[in-house]
Amino acid sequence: MDGTMDDSEIINLFFERSEQAIIELSKKYGKVCKKVSQNILNNVSDAEECVNDAYLGTWNSIPPQRPNPLLTYVCRIVRNLSIKRYHMNTAVKRNSFYDIALEELEDCIPSSNTDEEFDAKELAKVIDNFLDTLNRDSRVMFVRRYWFSDSLSEIAKMFGINEHNVSVRLFRIRKKMKKYLKREDVYL
Repeated sequence: MDGTMDDSEIINLFFERSEQAIIELSKKYGKVCKKVSQNILNNVSDAEECVNDAYLGTWNSIPPQRPNPLLTYVCRIVRNLSIKRYHMNTAVKRNSFYDIALEELEDCIPSSNTDEEFDAKELAKVIDNFLDTLNRDSRVMFVRRYWFSDSLSEIAKMFGINEHNVSVRLFRIRKKMKKYLKREDVYL
């Protein structure tokens, strides 16, 4: 046993309003949260601040929320805060990892003014459905690149292939996604 609590025990600590909840959350998921934020921001101190803000956000939302799975819930908060900070930071400078990942998706995802009535939640649902059509490796590769903002080299290492192969596979996935979105009348 590694000494970490399971998610339900951590959530119970939040419901008890015990500060130990934050400690246990950090112990269990802190590294993942920092990596997500660092991949987006490319700045250690900003990433740490976003993760700490995410812990506060989690504290403020549990209760009443009882998230399952907890990791996804916390990572979504970290990611949203990091993206918000990223937009503030990029008014002045450019961040290569996150910018490149966004640029890769630009041709696949309709811009917000393409169809004002098609909101982000609907688009997310359609993309989730698309991801269900992919094999496990392709789905993981897509999520690691476009959700966790992992670099091509990190993904290549994870799959035991070279960066070029990762780049080609992601290109093919994006191409499939664009066709899928057109078929679903999301992309005009």
